[in-house]
Amino acid sequence: LVHDRPVLGGNASSEIRMSVGGAHGKNNRESGLIEEIECESFHRNPMRNWSIWDSILYEKVRFEPNITMLLNCSCNDAEMDGNRIVSVRAWQGTAETWHTVKAKIFADCSGDSILAPLTGAEFRTGREARAEFNEDIEPEETDDLTMGMSCLIEAREMPGPIAFIPPKWANIYETCDDLPNRRHGIQESNYWWIELGGMDDTIHDTERLRDELLKAAFGVWDHVKNRGDHGADNWALDWIGFLPGKRESRRYVGDHIITQNDVRSEGRFEDLVAYGGWSMDDHHPGGLRYPGKPTIFHPAPSPWGIPFRSLYSKNIENLMFAGRNLSATHAAMSSSRVMRTCAVIGQGMGTGAVVALKNGLAPRQVYEQKMDEIKQTLMDDDCYLPFNRRRVPEMTAQAQASASDGDVEMLRNGYDRPVGDEENCCVAAKGAWAEYRFDAPRKISQIRMVFDTDLSRSPNEYNMKPWFPLDMAPKKIAEVLVKGYRVEAEVDGKWETVHCDEGNYQRFVRVAVDVRAAAVRLIPEETWGAELCRVFSFDVR
Repeated sequence: LVHDRPVLGGNASSEIRMSVGGAHGKNNRESGLIEEIECESFHRNPMRNWSIWDSILYEKVRFEPNITMLLNCSCNDAEMDGNRIVSVRAWQGTAETWHTVKAKIFADCSGDSILAPLTGAEFRTGREARAEFNEDIEPEETDDLTMGMSCLIEAREMPGPIAFIPPKWANIYETCDDLPNRRHGIQESNYWWIELGGMDDTIHDTERLRDELLKAAFGVWDHVKNRGDHGADNWALDWIGFLPGKRESRRYVGDHIITQNDVRSEGRFEDLVAYGGWSMDDHHPGGLRYPGKPTIFHPAPSPWGIPFRSLYSKNIENLMFAGRNLSATHAAMSSSRVMRTCAVIGQGMGTGAVVALKNGLAPRQVYEQKMDEIKQTLMDDDCYLPFNRRRVPEMTAQAQASASDGDVEMLRNGYDRPVGDEENCCVAAKGAWAEYRFDAPRKISQIRMVFDTDLSRSPNEYNMKPWFPLDMAPKKIAEVLVKGYRVEAEVDGKWETVHCDEGNYQRFVRVAVDVRAAAVRLIPEETWGAELCRVFSFDVR
């Protein structure tokens, strides 16, 4: 992993501090790795400290044995062999070291698509003409305009009044009329609309735009504190971003370009590996210079599917990509660019890369030959794929199932969350059991469980905050989540515990066991506050 910043997380790092958004609607919260990371944060970071959040992202990568992490390392050259990348070269400024990285497959998740100009990979910038893909929210003529970038503000409430003296170079916004259509109450906004760059070059003009954004950001806080009554007497400027958070720049061209029409028709692709569900949130390229509404939320269904063909290059054989630089039009990308969506795109792309390497295939060949393997692997790793069903392991499917309470068949129906009106959940009292019995003792090596973390909970309950009131309550682990449980196996006619956990805080749990048993039981014993236990999946392998 070659990353040009000192911390991980991109727009969701302490350097930029954008909360993590994703699909709207009931039970559409993204699972997989992003839910694992956020559950870790619920457990260890209840007061929403950005440095602790950074450390959680850091440890997930640094202590993963299959990742070599190169921070503060900027990729600036690539060696090619025809239409294949042989290696990339990167400069690590902190160590004054050049690194050459060779690989069979390269994945560009840089946002700015840094490998595009270095490899000759096809890419697009700006907005497509309306007629090119029949997209009615695009302009009549194609242009180079994009959404801009923002330097965010963070405020903290103090016990009493506190003054603010702006720098002399800050912009002056004398009245609210100088900030038209910009809600600027302290607990109304993280000031995402302090945005510039859409009419400039959001890559090469970044340093100049940062200077302009800082003038604007300090000027906005001066207005909130000193120019009119905004209820800000006891509020202090706690932090201001010096690294602009970027929304749009280069987008790669893959075998499929996602369009507005794909989004609106729910993206029911046969090679679906991720999903979005944010509206087509199209910021005006003028940003803060534009007096009208800073964005238009064009409707989009939630969820809508994202195809694997949009995650690998059309013309560079071993180049993949994930994040806001996927193969999409400006209109479609305005929905897919938010970070929980980018996270599941990344896991979909990464799983495809693994399947490619395992089978000695290029990404396009994987699409042609191995899509079922990719999709089943993703769903087995708790990545929800709309309109698809997970294949339950044979040992689980063929076992005789019974339970002391609840609908045991919900544990092996292949759906690990509520879908539509179907709960797909075994709801039982604490201490109840669910059992799989086999026709003969079987060797069991793995137990897979999916618990409920309330996939409809409000974003206000889990997102990092842009303001910190004195009475801010700590965020809590979902009360419905199973906290304590045990797994028992019947060996030679006697039940014995093969695994237990009294402090679980994860939705997705997969544990290794080594036992030969005639039957296996799951016994949830405690939650984080709810009266009943809710379990979506219990698999044995």
